[in-house]
Amino acid sequence: MAENGASPGAQAAAEQKARKAARDAARKPAATDTIGTKGEAVPPWEMDAEGIALVDTHAHIDGEDFDADREDMLARAKRAGVVAVVTFGDTMESSARAVLLAASYENVFAGVGVHPENAFPLSQAEEDRLAAWTKEERVVAVGEIGLDYYWEKDEEKRALQRKLFARQLALARDLDMPVCIHDREAHGDLMTMLKTEGRKNRGVIHCFSGSWEMAKELLKLGWYIGVDGPLTYKNAAKLPEIVAKMPADRLLVETDCPYLSPLPYRGKRNEPAYVRL
Repeated sequence: MAENGASPGAQAAAEQKARKAARDAARKPAATDTIGTKGEAVPPWEMDAEGIALVDTHAHIDGEDFDADREDMLARAKRAGVVAVVTFGDTMESSARAVLLAASYENVFAGVGVHPENAFPLSQAEEDRLAAWTKEERVVAVGEIGLDYYWEKDEEKRALQRKLFARQLALARDLDMPVCIHDREAHGDLMTMLKTEGRKNRGVIHCFSGSWEMAKELLKLGWYIGVDGPLTYKNAAKLPEIVAKMPADRLLVETDCPYLSPLPYRGKRNEPAYVRL
């Protein structure tokens, strides 16, 4: 038992929940970061959507951020020309919610997996649960999985991320499912793993933040590259130049909502309609 009387498993779960809450809060820009003034921009759902057919290839619409207006949010996306939304799990619990949403809304699809920020030793029963979810008709990928060294500095926990990543890559290969990969400040280890454990996987590197050299390597390996709100930021560095060089048929647009709102909505909750921006 832990010193506070809780079991080690319960204590680890509580610590994981607290870390996730802190990280989620940090990923949402403060209201003071909003660019532009109220009424300055025309919302995408008020723009002419004739001939527009977009897919938000990466979203997180299962959380409490959308509990108050989920149906209205999806209706706004439809008016903006968004014909489908892929919502990804980042824990076992959020994966379950993603599967339920996909079964409930005709324009929603799901991905299931455990995000590196929430890494833990996956049990066989939990792996079997992920595999079972992929059999659902509207589950289209394993994800969000990958590596995140920005948040995690402990080498043992980084090793746990790599172990979990490799296991979920293997699961996706066995199921012949594409993967959605998160990579933040882990470019070297990610590329090493994609050339070894992941050499027979396929899918997308979401919210790409690497160099043009890395992008070229990924394209050679057959990967797709996802881009979202940061592409519009003033501090986007070389990302716009990199995206301009990429073949259009290998780029996927995404929001990563409720995070990473594009200009001119930075600082506000992101949503699938903004993929049009």
